[in-house]
Amino acid sequence: MAISSQANVHPSAVIDDGAEIGAGVYVGPFCVVGPKVVLAPNVTLKSHVVVAGDTEIGEDTVVFPFSVIGEIPQDLKFKGEETRLVIGKRNRIREHVTMNTGTDGGGGVTKVGDDCLFMAGCHIAHDAQIGDRVVIVNSVAVAGHCIIEDDVIIGGLSGIHQFVRIGKGAIIGALSMVTNDVIPHGLVQGPRGKLDGLNLVGLKRRGVSRSDITALRAAFQMMAQGEGAFQERAQRMGEEFDSAYVQEIVEFVLGNTDRSFLTPG
Repeated sequence: MAISSQANVHPSAVIDDGAEIGAGVYVGPFCVVGPKVVLAPNVTLKSHVVVAGDTEIGEDTVVFPFSVIGEIPQDLKFKGEETRLVIGKRNRIREHVTMNTGTDGGGGVTKVGDDCLFMAGCHIAHDAQIGDRVVIVNSVAVAGHCIIEDDVIIGGLSGIHQFVRIGKGAIIGALSMVTNDVIPHGLVQGPRGKLDGLNLVGLKRRGVSRSDITALRAAFQMMAQGEGAFQERAQRMGEEFDSAYVQEIVEFVLGNTDRSFLTPG
């Protein structure tokens, strides 16, 4: 066990031999920290938090009560192989959140970026890859092998099907079931989520220029109403528009995927 002399560990907490606890870490009442856990400097476990498995939590991350971080995957194929969970810096993990380690079949690592907010009761399954500045609202379920890129917002009580990719800057409305890939900056809503437009509010909040937003709107119309297959329309978009934001969509659509796409209605 390596506990920094500058860490603050409540007497009721249980920390297994082998755990690494950095300077400025606070481990609150009734927390349990496993033998392969690494808590970087200034991590806070408020109370009643379980951190298990081969799990690393980055600097300044705060984990709220009754969260379970780093337990084994909810996958019947899992046979106890050594897999990991890596969480970045400055995340806020609210009450009752669960995050699982990876599986051999999915690359072995579940990964969370920096500056994310995971609201109460949401679940991050095995081998998911979560980008930076992602907001996942209450009771969202992100299934195994999903890729959630930077600046995505997923509304409450939504479900993300396994292997789905959600592109940078997209927004998913509450109560949506997302079964196919979502283009960058897309807007999805509905019980069986449909691509209803662009995340214009998010683009404006991030200070995207008017010319880029205009290009995105024109490109979206081409995707919705142009001739040929979806990928063919995306290819033409890449040839017609110079906007970096449009090119993000083109690269996403033409990239590797295990799912089909949500397309404009």
